[in-house]
Amino acid sequence: MMINLLTIDVEDWFHTTALDKYLAPSRWESLESRVVDNMRRLLEILEKYHTRATFFVLGWVAERYPELVRQIDAQGHEVASHGYRHRLIYDLSPGQFRDYLLRSKAILEDIIDKPVAGYRAASFSIVKKTLWALDLIREAGFVYDSSIFPIGHHDLYGIAGFPRYPYALANGLVEIPPTTLNILGKNIPCGGGGYFRLYPYWLTKLGIARMNREGYPAVVYLHPWELDPDSPRVPQADGRTRFRQYVNLRKTEARLVRLLEDFPWGPVQNYLPSAR
Repeated sequence: MMINLLTIDVEDWFHTTALDKYLAPSRWESLESRVVDNMRRLLEILEKYHTRATFFVLGWVAERYPELVRQIDAQGHEVASHGYRHRLIYDLSPGQFRDYLLRSKAILEDIIDKPVAGYRAASFSIVKKTLWALDLIREAGFVYDSSIFPIGHHDLYGIAGFPRYPYALANGLVEIPPTTLNILGKNIPCGGGGYFRLYPYWLTKLGIARMNREGYPAVVYLHPWELDPDSPRVPQADGRTRFRQYVNLRKTEARLVRLLEDFPWGPVQNYLPSAR
């Protein structure tokens, strides 16, 4: 059977782009951190179902909870980088981006004492105007990137017409895009995150099964805070933000279990030797 790729973006509830305008980074230290407890629950579930995954860890989290990173590694999962702070690439200069990139890689490699091969940008923020970031990612020593969503209708991310499948770039980097379902010539996201919470489970299952029939692994992503129905609320957030952040949090864990029961999963690093 096709081994699909399960990826986890390790960040706390207050790191999300949706809440960025309400919770400035200067406040992060004073907010209730729930990432360790949420991650322990997630790791328990994956252990129960004998599943290994790739964890894109935010450097800010790794600095504060190095034992969590060691636990991820000790349980046989792949540790990858989610940058240092949860900042959109198009809000950074190339110099700032390079600094965050190298800083996060060094932190993670120092903790687990092994090379970190993969990178994923905050909110998939490699778009047409930030394609320059791909060369910096390669120059930093990463083997693959998973930051390009091959869609063209989102306010934060997407490159219309980009390949839907793992793809070797000209600079040698392998791009691992999250899964989309092509319907009538349009790519519909069905690779996890908010889509996993919003869509009925059968649609996610359909997208994964179709990707497998096309000869490729599905790439699904989740966040630890999405398994936390008691995640702190931000009263001042507008309706759109509240919807993005909190919709169907109570359904995520059960849906994840169904996902693990219905399909086999593994980390990105196990797929790379056969990436096309």
